[in-house]
Amino acid sequence: MTAEELWKKSGLSGDHEVWAFGEAPDKLAELVVQGIKTATCSAYDLYQINNEPLPKAGDYSIILNSHDEAVCIIKTRKVYVTEFSNVSAEHAFKEGECDRSLEYWRIVHINFLTNELASVHKTFDENTKVVCEEFEVVYQ
Repeated sequence: MTAEELWKKSGLSGDHEVWAFGEAPDKLAELVVQGIKTATCSAYDLYQINNEPLPKAGDYSIILNSHDEAVCIIKTRKVYVTEFSNVSAEHAFKEGECDRSLEYWRIVHINFLTNELASVHKTFDENTKVVCEEFEVVYQ
């Protein structure tokens, strides 16, 4: 199903974003559908460079898989910006990946953020700002 077909079927109205998770989109979308993944993060600098507004509470997003098929609709509940070094074990747990530990989250996200930032000629360090989002599935 396309994103717009799912949006129409949901009966929701208003603006919405359409996106897939950057790495392992199928696996991460499935974790969202299962209710295991209820948070995500991204590099703050990319919003600045691309002149994009930060997500905000109340935003809707249609999550896609690797085939650009709509999987579900989420609603953002909380957004905050913090330095990478300050991301909490609670946030790591909500991201829902592997053993849900902060240690695992840090390893995976150092690689992810390093690659994201390198694509725009920026470097990653422990002080890099990240945009942390918490969400819930509202339609699937």
